[in-house]
Amino acid sequence: MYDKVVKDPWPYWIGGILLALLNICLLIVTGSTWRVSGGFLYWGAWGLEKIGFTPANWYYFSVYQNGVEEGQTFLNNPNTVLNIAVIVGALIAALWASEFKWKKIKNVKQLCFALIGGIVMGYGTILSFGCNISAYFSAIPSFSLHGWVFAAFMFVGSWIGSKVLIRYIL
Repeated sequence: MYDKVVKDPWPYWIGGILLALLNICLLIVTGSTWRVSGGFLYWGAWGLEKIGFTPANWYYFSVYQNGVEEGQTFLNNPNTVLNIAVIVGALIAALWASEFKWKKIKNVKQLCFALIGGIVMGYGTILSFGCNISAYFSAIPSFSLHGWVFAAFMFVGSWIGSKVLIRYIL
């Protein structure tokens, strides 16, 4: 039974139901939908402030409401707490299932493409004021049309990205 619950993969429908229930619980407890990129944006702004920049004065932050309220600190911001919980929870799950591994980077080309891809994805996420979690996972259960439009274009983009990956990178 332990292997079936902890080590073996669960069916996708069980994961979907659990994610939906957790999203509902999050909405009830915090009054907010699940979003990730706002927390990472806040982490970046916090880091920049620590080295002397003032991102609060930048135009982007004057038009973007990132969920940071007056008097909140880095550690008591709900976005930060949720992001840390997701990271720690994923680590615990990987350790519990004996699936945690350090992987060796194959070559410099792979490293460069991974870094460039991560930077472009992060930049695009911040420019679009949201990530796939809020644009897809929180939007569709809320019956928002933009979630379905996002889903269609996400699948098209994934298909194009996989073709580029296979042809030029792998």
